[in-house]
Amino acid sequence: MKTRNLMELIPLFNTQKEHMYNNNDSRRQFLKDTALVTAAATLPSLASFARSNRKAGDKVKLACIGIGNQGASDLMQFHKSGLAEFVAFCDVDMGAPQTQAVLKQFPNVPRFQDFRKMFDQMGSQIEAVSIGTPDHSHFAITMLALSLGKHVYVEKPMARTFNEVELMMKAAAKRPNVVTQMGNQGHSEANYFQFKAWTEAGIIKDVTAITAHMNSARRWHAFDPKITSLPGKEAIPATLDWDTWHTVVKEHDYNHDYHNGQWRCWYDFGMGALGDWGAHLIDTAHQFLDLGLPTEIGMLRADEHNPFFYPYSSTILFKFPARKGMPACDITWYDGTNNLPPLPEGYGSSSKLDPNIPAPSNGAIQSQRLNPGKIIYSKELTFKGGSHGSTLSIIPEEKAKEMAGKLPEVPVSPSNHYANFLKACMGQEKTRSPFEIAGPLSQVFCLGVLAQMLNTTLKFDRKSKKITNNKLANQLLVGAPPRKGWEQYYKI
Repeated sequence: MKTRNLMELIPLFNTQKEHMYNNNDSRRQFLKDTALVTAAATLPSLASFARSNRKAGDKVKLACIGIGNQGASDLMQFHKSGLAEFVAFCDVDMGAPQTQAVLKQFPNVPRFQDFRKMFDQMGSQIEAVSIGTPDHSHFAITMLALSLGKHVYVEKPMARTFNEVELMMKAAAKRPNVVTQMGNQGHSEANYFQFKAWTEAGIIKDVTAITAHMNSARRWHAFDPKITSLPGKEAIPATLDWDTWHTVVKEHDYNHDYHNGQWRCWYDFGMGALGDWGAHLIDTAHQFLDLGLPTEIGMLRADEHNPFFYPYSSTILFKFPARKGMPACDITWYDGTNNLPPLPEGYGSSSKLDPNIPAPSNGAIQSQRLNPGKIIYSKELTFKGGSHGSTLSIIPEEKAKEMAGKLPEVPVSPSNHYANFLKACMGQEKTRSPFEIAGPLSQVFCLGVLAQMLNTTLKFDRKSKKITNNKLANQLLVGAPPRKGWEQYYKI
């Protein structure tokens, strides 16, 4: 496929031609001042146990940043665990409808619109934070929290650029007593424990190919792919701190199609369907098959490709090399309502709604021709799986019956993802999706997004962490310099 040239892609980077590419001094200084991905670092194992002299019955003093939509869902799950004491709420729009249920239920918790002011005023009372904000804002909030020694639960994906994820991993590794967890909730449910047990027992072995698919309608499927500029300026809601909403990203004129979940579809802010669902679909395979980072990322399909928002449908091929006695493995990602993957013989029913898959923030999963899920092909067996906590089954059914007596017992999860994080903050458990595990997974998504953005095949050197066949894509591992006043978050 043809790679778009630099001038064609200028609108994609917030119309920052003069900022990112013509202002070479600015970019050169940014690269010099930050810990970049151009030099690979070996990250030590992160000890996620917190050292604490807690008393029996003490709860984790938790500040919640982002209290609407997914942030509200996270907040309520922390509340249901019985292990959290809310000490601060922060949201750039405290007057928004999606925040009101939380504020009504917890009226006495101090409220802030700017996370920096929250830490300034409440830092001594905060042990941990949950971050349920748009993808582009995860980075700065996380880096400030880590610098202050706060435990961090951040929604998936960890960040929007490869380098931001790299810096988050390094910042966490420098602070081994700080607990981290990425919010791919199924990573503490039956799917996690089954995949681990089946891998250790040799049931899942010699995997050569994985299909992952998410074919529900996305917000951007109604947008015009022939647009020539970003959405027009609208009046900023009176209750919204639009400046803080941007964090490190260059400021955009307000438009409702950037806010309240719509941010996910724009390259400037979100990570598309891959960043949204990939962490729920390939997380266990990525961890327990030790996939790491790919050597090649290829675009096989990109319907209605444009420089502003994600394609209507994408097929992305990730190639992972042989490692530790395991064969090379390909992951093929399918998204889009008209982009269903090929199904193996004996796959069975695919349309009944999977009860393990939670509804997205913009409504219920629609009636499906195919539930979000995965198909794992090994040299001897084929596995069918869903999303989040859904377990695998062996297909076809005849083979499953043959294998039934050989399957190991799968332990029951001792804690869901939220309790796991809080218990880790207390020194009682180890988090299951700490940055050392979630970081490389998030970087896989960052590389996939670059292939989508440029609609081309990228070659990646796992050792140097560089893209070797596309200068522009290699620059985009770092991306544009942050807007003025936000540079400090890129220093560990």
